Amino acid sequence: MTDFNANPITPADLDPAEFNAADLAALGEGHIAYVRPIRSDEVKRLFPQAPDLTPGMDLFALLSASGSPILLADSRDVIVANAMANDLHAVSLH
Repeated sequence: MTDFNANPITPADLDPAEFNAADLAALGEGHIAYVRPIRSDEVKRLFPQAPDLTPGMDLFALLSASGSPILLADSRDVIVANAMANDLHAVSLH
């Protein structure tokens, strides 16, 4: 029988110098999504396929852990509900 390691993570596992951009981008992928306030003027940068919107509108974006856009809405509640419906834990990004 093998011994159970009660603390499988060592300080070396948490050394930020050992992380690369791909490792960081993959953290939480498929589990965590970011809720981010966004102005309609910025939408095309994250959602290139979006139609032209009235400038100056306050909207919300749902982004995957890696930053990929998932959803755009005018209500934070709609964004959070969509995340929950897709088994994603929504966290705020300020």
